[in-house]
Amino acid sequence: MEGGIHPAEASAFRECFSLAWKNPYVLRLAFSAGIGGLLFGYDTGVISGALLYIRDDFKSVDRRTVLQESIVSLALAGAIVGAAIGGWLNDRFGRRTSLLVADFLFFLGSVVMASAPNPSLLIVGRVFVGLGVGMASMTAPLYISEASPAKVRGALVSTNGFLITGGQFLSYLINLAFTKAPGTWRWMLGIAGLPALLQFVLMLLLPESPRWLYRKGREEEAKSILRKIYPPQEVEAEVVALKESVEAEIKEEGSSEKINIGKLLKAKAVRRGLVAGVGLQVFQQFVGINTVMYYSPTIVQLAGFASNQTALLLSLITAGLNALGSIASIYFIDRTGRKKLLLFSLPGVVVALGVLTAVFHETTSHSPQVSRRETAHFAAYTCPDYRSSPSAAWDCTRCLKSSPECGFCASPANKLFPGACLISNSTVRDVCVDESRPWYTRGCPSRNGWMALIGLSLYIIFFSPGMGTVPWIVNSEIYPLRFRGVCGGMAATANWASNLIVAQSFLSLTEAIGTAWTFMIFGVICVLAILFVVVFVPETKGLPIEEVEQMLERRRLHFAFWKRRSDEAPPLDDDKGGTGTGAGV
Repeated sequence: MEGGIHPAEASAFRECFSLAWKNPYVLRLAFSAGIGGLLFGYDTGVISGALLYIRDDFKSVDRRTVLQESIVSLALAGAIVGAAIGGWLNDRFGRRTSLLVADFLFFLGSVVMASAPNPSLLIVGRVFVGLGVGMASMTAPLYISEASPAKVRGALVSTNGFLITGGQFLSYLINLAFTKAPGTWRWMLGIAGLPALLQFVLMLLLPESPRWLYRKGREEEAKSILRKIYPPQEVEAEVVALKESVEAEIKEEGSSEKINIGKLLKAKAVRRGLVAGVGLQVFQQFVGINTVMYYSPTIVQLAGFASNQTALLLSLITAGLNALGSIASIYFIDRTGRKKLLLFSLPGVVVALGVLTAVFHETTSHSPQVSRRETAHFAAYTCPDYRSSPSAAWDCTRCLKSSPECGFCASPANKLFPGACLISNSTVRDVCVDESRPWYTRGCPSRNGWMALIGLSLYIIFFSPGMGTVPWIVNSEIYPLRFRGVCGGMAATANWASNLIVAQSFLSLTEAIGTAWTFMIFGVICVLAILFVVVFVPETKGLPIEEVEQMLERRRLHFAFWKRRSDEAPPLDDDKGGTGTGAGV
């Protein structure tokens, strides 16, 4: 294990899948823990479809944007607390115990949501689910990382990312399956308890992380598990590396149990790791990914597709691309490295956000006109704001923005022709639809709506293999063992806090400044993320976890991240590894 990167960079993907018959135990550990990612992904995706039907059942939700954002984002508030507690829980009681607690909370939240008689109890269930997701989001990749051979560690941690996106894809399938069922959204949210229950049972049958056990002095248990994970010729080297790492930690801290936050922040390697790890988690959210995942059907409707079923079906495309992107990440993560993958991902996201900005600018500035004659056809149902307006120059966009009580009934001849601005309720909707007219309340008809699907698809194609998985992988590798739980918790908390800010503000931003300007803001942040990755993020590809700390200690400004380690200058203190990349912090 000691001594630098492994030579099988290009074959890491094949090595990973060869474990299916060489050592299925490792895959069993990875996929069982990865169900935590499935819970994360399912909750992210399911609320986007369920929200459409929650709005139909609870009119107070439909008419108040803040309430819609709260149903989405209070799960994220719970996740912030869950991730913060999860860091302490991981170090105190272990990775396995943390996952068991997360499963229990997620299952409890799913039951509460499915039976909620009002929005308030629904929000309580969302908070419980968030607590579970927050704990699982930082524990699952940590458990997998510590139970994986170094040469396939990135690929196996990427399975957690694949299960996140797989959970999102599954959630859209479930959403579509229950669109016609009584209690539509209750089934969508309640069925999430099943994978939590499955993981709870599987984790009861699996061991604790061998690195955590060794750290706690349970050396024989750790060695027993390591013998199941590594080939016989590598076990002893791994044990020696762990022993040296723990002894160095105890010598530095004076205690194997006590973690001093002040010393943590003063330690050069930890500080540099936190800058890179926390920064990546924050940028992952601030480039807008969860506006796409939480509000994908809503974005599709804003682009001019009125039907709930159509919006869910079209959103399924983006969820499927997300899952495929995660598979690509498994292949490339140990072949090209973490940093190169990020710098492929982010420029593509900038292009996609540019497309979305252009599409929504066109959609809102060229929406169909409101016709006095068409509106008079439904005289009894005319929108009060339109009736009282002295100006006749209204279009669909102005009609919908004037009040949550107004909707647009399109022309039966062509949805782009002038239509009627009417009161928005189920009776008027039925009257409009009975005349073969499309009914719009969340977006206007557009000839370029299909371009929004291209923009969303491009966004996912570029985001998923890089920014979708790399931040979690880097955070599972970059911290010293003694600080891994706490630092991982801090990074996950930053991720969820950023997620909360974006989810809570997205719909309000689209109402205040428009969807086009909102996506443009995400694009500018994405450019800043590129600069951050170039300067601050090191390459951890192929490094045994015990060598990452040494690499961070001697890191210096070095932009030529594409150079092979063998071409770089030798390290300052030994000849086992190479210098890292990025700036000193």
